[in-house]
Amino acid sequence: MEGFKVLEIKKSVFENNDREADILRQQLKKDKVFLLNLMSSPGSGKTTTLRRTIEALKDEFRIGVMEADIDSDVDAATIEKTGVKVIQLHTGGMCHLDAGMTKQGLDGMGVEDVDFAILENVGNLVCPAEFDTGSVKNAMILSVPEGHDKPLKYPLMFSICDVLLINKIDVLPYFDFDVEECKKYVKKLNPNMKVIPISARTGEGIEEWADWLRTEIKAWNEG
Repeated sequence: MEGFKVLEIKKSVFENNDREADILRQQLKKDKVFLLNLMSSPGSGKTTTLRRTIEALKDEFRIGVMEADIDSDVDAATIEKTGVKVIQLHTGGMCHLDAGMTKQGLDGMGVEDVDFAILENVGNLVCPAEFDTGSVKNAMILSVPEGHDKPLKYPLMFSICDVLLINKIDVLPYFDFDVEECKKYVKKLNPNMKVIPISARTGEGIEEWADWLRTEIKAWNEG
């Protein structure tokens, strides 16, 4: 006879987080704040893409950025130069943000003068996919050097995102990356996922990405 309890803590943690995420979304709706959760692996070009995004939209929206990292303020210092509101979030060794941590970040940053909030999540394709941050939409970046087979290796991440940015298309001639094959893998996992090839370095595709954001922000505010 077993003399100890077995506690399914993972299920409990996720259920509690999902409730917090729903409450946070309700508050964001009330405040008319659109929160984007931006995810990718390290080195994919998140911060450079974010700078391009800010450049394209800062005259239309009041933007606030939360930079999440285990222990660094390099990205926040970079984004601060764009002139938008920014706060650095240190996760204390955790490889993801959950809804409670995201709310702390929003409270710390202040959203009374923000229409469009962006969470640049911790860089990896595993942990961040498991936790609902309370965002309105999830976006991810896959860079050409990472390979077009990443949807097969990290299916959850590709399943929970609303849009995929295939970044660094300016180096396509130098890598064995098949854009159409990648799209095929993505659509099998997530038929509704929007796929936008971009180059954060040259600016190619950024306007299509900005248009997608404009549409989603408008729908959130009017819905």
